[in-house]
Amino acid sequence: MRLLFLGDMVGKTGRTAVWEQLPGLISDFKLDFVIVNGENAAGGFGITEDIFRETIAAGADVVTTGNHVWDQRDALAFAPREERFLRPSNFPKGTPGRGSGVYIARSGARVLVANIMGRVFMHPELDDPFQAGERELAACPLGEQADAVIIDFHAEATSEKMCFAHFVDGRASLVVGT
Repeated sequence: MRLLFLGDMVGKTGRTAVWEQLPGLISDFKLDFVIVNGENAAGGFGITEDIFRETIAAGADVVTTGNHVWDQRDALAFAPREERFLRPSNFPKGTPGRGSGVYIARSGARVLVANIMGRVFMHPELDDPFQAGERELAACPLGEQADAVIIDFHAEATSEKMCFAHFVDGRASLVVGT
């Protein structure tokens, strides 16, 4: 499977680059699945519904986020209805939207994408990212219910990203530290 992960897409320049270049990249490299972290797409602060839709129209299969997910108020309105828009899965219960999903790649492969956020130097009130990762992997094991497992681990501390990658080693196909 050929996968492309882009992120963080930041501001107008980042959006323009992704929207203009992504269709060609998908074609030239015969990409099966594309994930874009769009949490800084609206001038470095969140993402709007229009930006989300343009990113999907350009060829992204899923848009992930992080701590700036709600910086644009309309994200609260569209997050619950957009299956391809992910907010961190370790946000508190009752938070709008979803933190993961299983998607079908162009090749027909089943791809679990999970969006998880670290707590070091960020938001210590969030649920434990390691427990969130364990829940996601238990619900959709690699090789059983998913052909690939991709985790966008949005965090500040490289050490936390590395610890998480070791924690899911052998159970995830890719951990990207945005």
